[in-house]
Amino acid sequence: MFHVTPVDVDETPRPGETPRTYVIRLATAKALAAASTLRPDSVVVAADTTVADGNQILGKPDNATEAVQMLQRLRGHTHQVYTAIAILPFGSQEPITDVCMTTVPMRDYTNEEIFAYVATGDPFDKAGAYAIQHPRFRPVASIDGCYANVVGLPLCHLTRTLEKNGIVARADVPRNCQRTLQYDCPIYQQVLEGKM
Repeated sequence: MFHVTPVDVDETPRPGETPRTYVIRLATAKALAAASTLRPDSVVVAADTTVADGNQILGKPDNATEAVQMLQRLRGHTHQVYTAIAILPFGSQEPITDVCMTTVPMRDYTNEEIFAYVATGDPFDKAGAYAIQHPRFRPVASIDGCYANVVGLPLCHLTRTLEKNGIVARADVPRNCQRTLQYDCPIYQQVLEGKM
């Protein structure tokens, strides 16, 4: 059984902060902020995802103009998606963290496609202003790494991090993830073995 606990965390990047450091800091802050809601024998699972163009963090766009600018910046270009997971068991003071990074080459979509996509309102709650799984826009040419990370939560990274806390999944997470996302993941075994 799980409960969703929204927390208020300032997501402003710090000067010189790398994308990896940024997502770890935010996932950790979210876990610690939610810790006061923990009951005995429970665990906080927190995460944060960002899109990065080199070391430039691309958060959620504030408006249509920013969404268009982000999508134009990413067009025909390769960027990275970082997600940090923070696991905080009841009574712990310091979360266990893990980071997933996926390399994402974007296709050379047109300005007309960008404007039509932004008009749907879909980009406004997404880092980098896009959803890989959007049924019409489909901005991504291919990916190198974890597809679930780009959708929002790298489940094999979550599974291995939970296992470090003695929590073993009852289901076949990689198989269920691949079936749900309709993606043949080439890296899941390496992730579960801690090699990635």
